[in-house]
Amino acid sequence: MAEDMNTKLAPYGIDYLDAMDRMDNDGDLYKMLALKYLDNSKYTDLVAALEVEDFDEAYKAAHSLKGVAGNLSFSKLFDVAASMSEALFQGEYQAAEKMLPDLSDANDKVIEGLNAWKDGSL
Repeated sequence: MAEDMNTKLAPYGIDYLDAMDRMDNDGDLYKMLALKYLDNSKYTDLVAALEVEDFDEAYKAAHSLKGVAGNLSFSKLFDVAASMSEALFQGEYQAAEKMLPDLSDANDKVIEGLNAWKDGSL
């Protein structure tokens, strides 16, 4: 079962096997927590903060997004959010802004995968 779910979720940047290690193999708990990401605002908070060049808020949102993505084993989203968080922390604002398309793509894929899982089309 876990291998099957991992194969289905991997194209969306979701590492189900890693999540099962974190969740003590409780697939129902993981699904419940993962689907809560659909209501998470850290991505939109980050985009909004970058639009107004509020880099302190952008860093806080990126750091929070990194934590959520890491805890939920959203591997690609975690990688990009971690890089963006580090760039913002270091004051490399232009570098962070250049990562936004990759962050957006990773976030969109996670959302797509979660919605497919939620509606049973996965």
